[in-house]
Amino acid sequence: MKPLDGAVALVTGAGSGVGRAIAVALGGLGATVVLVGRDAARLHETADEVEASGGQAPSRPTDLTHDEAVRGLAEDLRRKYRQLDILVHSAGLFARGEIAVAPITDFDTQYRTNLRAPFLLTQHTLPLLEACRGQIVFINSSAGITAGPGISQYAATKHGLKALADSLRAEVNSKGIRVLSVYLGRTATPMQEYVHRLEGREYHPQQLIQPNDVASTVTSALLTPYTAEVTDLYIRPMRKIT
Repeated sequence: MKPLDGAVALVTGAGSGVGRAIAVALGGLGATVVLVGRDAARLHETADEVEASGGQAPSRPTDLTHDEAVRGLAEDLRRKYRQLDILVHSAGLFARGEIAVAPITDFDTQYRTNLRAPFLLTQHTLPLLEACRGQIVFINSSAGITAGPGISQYAATKHGLKALADSLRAEVNSKGIRVLSVYLGRTATPMQEYVHRLEGREYHPQQLIQPNDVASTVTSALLTPYTAEVTDLYIRPMRKIT
């Protein structure tokens, strides 16, 4: 028996980076992992990794900024599984720009992906999570705690994601649902490679948090006995970038 045998998990942003690593880890623990992302080819690669670890990984290519797509995803879960034990929000977008010049369209896109989509997906899947005393994980960022220059739009969405998680936790703890926020420093993902290019930095992924580091930490929190709840995790690279 594996710890998550019989469990159903949904992971957004499962095509790469942290989302992929968490999906593979959950599959290795026995869960059926529904993989959500925009790129079907990348989801297929993740599914291969999950299945190699012994798990099942049905893929569901979905644009989470489309309300009907989110509703359809939730309906599929109800029809096929009638349960959702773990919901991991890992999808996200990043755009850089000082307030004086940052396009408002960049703000709109980040808001819809980083904050509105997790809100709507949580709302539509909450009955399934309540039915099995499930767990919700919000993959956040150090920018969700402290906002630096040039990232006002991104940081605002991540501060909002913290507020969403904190309020949700207060609403659903009494129903047996646990809510975890994970605040990541620089992590070796395609997004971070893009951020380095924007900053004009050389990208050295071996110096950053590894996606598998995040996955092992998150799964440990998820497996904590239900006499306790891990609410917030802060993970940063051992080597600090200045």
